[in-house]
Amino acid sequence: MKLLKLFSLALLSGIALGGPARIDAQEVPPPRTGIALQLLGSGGPISDDARASSGALVWINGKARLMIDAGGGTYLRFGQSGARLEDIDFIGISHFHTDHSADLPAILKGAYFLGSTHKVALVGPSGNANFPSMTAFYQREFGRGGAYQYLSGLSNASEGLRLSITPSNVDVAKPVRSLVWRGDGVTVYALGIPHGDVPALAFRIETPKGVIVLSADQNGSRKEFIDFARGATILMMPAAIDDDADAQSRFLHATPTVIGKVAAAVNPKTLVLDHFMGRSLLDKDKNILTIRKYYKGRVVAGRDLSVIPLSLD
Repeated sequence: MKLLKLFSLALLSGIALGGPARIDAQEVPPPRTGIALQLLGSGGPISDDARASSGALVWINGKARLMIDAGGGTYLRFGQSGARLEDIDFIGISHFHTDHSADLPAILKGAYFLGSTHKVALVGPSGNANFPSMTAFYQREFGRGGAYQYLSGLSNASEGLRLSITPSNVDVAKPVRSLVWRGDGVTVYALGIPHGDVPALAFRIETPKGVIVLSADQNGSRKEFIDFARGATILMMPAAIDDDADAQSRFLHATPTVIGKVAAAVNPKTLVLDHFMGRSLLDKDKNILTIRKYYKGRVVAGRDLSVIPLSLD
């Protein structure tokens, strides 16, 4: 808790003094009380960023209860974070690029070693001609004849496995949010976001202490996302590209200018940036200065295993 308080004061001091545009989040232990966001991975799909790919946990009173995305490298970070699979109630997968989903089988395989049966909701997007839906992905990974059919007992906590996984899909074309999970005073909604031609979701996690909105890769062109994210205490957005990126990259990802305009419209207390790539890490200071032309609140540059408490005040 002492480290967490020091981190919070460092954030506030940097803003209050008009300090650097970049405020790097630090690796500190998750709090024993309260609610916090922890990044498992803050990198992208290429190894030039030397980071794990996308993944995050939401800690509630000392337990990691929700996980969003499980990209390459998050299996290792999950263990390093101190999270326990038996505490996870909800897993949301934003889309089926490997940098958001590749480590899901490795993490769920730990279900062989739990002390008792535990239920987990697994939520992902609907599919299209090039990408499966969550239920199709689950079947292809863990069903009979699937890539990891030895884990087929995940569907009902059988065959030595002690997780009971319930997969479900969210229609990415639906213009309003979908309720995807509720428990212990926490409510989770999902909304389709524009990531080129890839079916993708953002997640809104409403808690008694505030709201966390996690946007996966998106180009920022869906106006419904603003209302979906409005009222967020923490908004997390990917910072994968620069303003001078090519057209294909901008079809997939939001530029710093777009991120700044989205954040200004949503007006969260804290904007957390993740999904850095090699190029955007080199240009991180410049890109964050661009974002801050529009958004005047706290901007936190995420790192693997960094912890951002829901309340810094």
